[in-house]
Amino acid sequence: MTSQATQEKAPEHNPRRKFLCVVDASPECATATQFAALRAKNTGGRVSLLYVIQPSDFQHWASVKDIMREEAREEAEEILKAHAKRVHEVSGGTAECIIREGKIQEQILEVINEDHDIRILVLGAASGNEGPGPLVSTLAGRDLSSRFPIPVLVVPGNLTSEEIEALT
Repeated sequence: MTSQATQEKAPEHNPRRKFLCVVDASPECATATQFAALRAKNTGGRVSLLYVIQPSDFQHWASVKDIMREEAREEAEEILKAHAKRVHEVSGGTAECIIREGKIQEQILEVINEDHDIRILVLGAASGNEGPGPLVSTLAGRDLSSRFPIPVLVVPGNLTSEEIEALT
């Protein structure tokens, strides 16, 4: 009597590409969010939205510092909610919302290192005369850009919805 061994298939690991979009209340972040949502829709990916609460320099009275921290968290939640709504409108998908506290560059790297499905960092660049904005300027610097394990995509903040659609 011969027995036939059956091989069990291991569950397939099919990660969906995530686009990590760093958000705040600036107009260029809305453009970057729309771009990330359309790319996710067109490639079968997902969008993760990251809001980083900067550390407060306020050192007096712990109760005042706690109130400031709570207000910052409420603002972060409102901004993420608005961007997540836009992601859903554009892509039909649900965005993952992440709030972190600390230095923004460090938090971005931590999120990327923790979630291996994140494949592209999407940033919005300001379109004014002041330059692309502090985050884009900092991340584009030689010291930080070489530490990123994924591509950084900078979306010009002055793109129209039609231009974004054509690019994605």
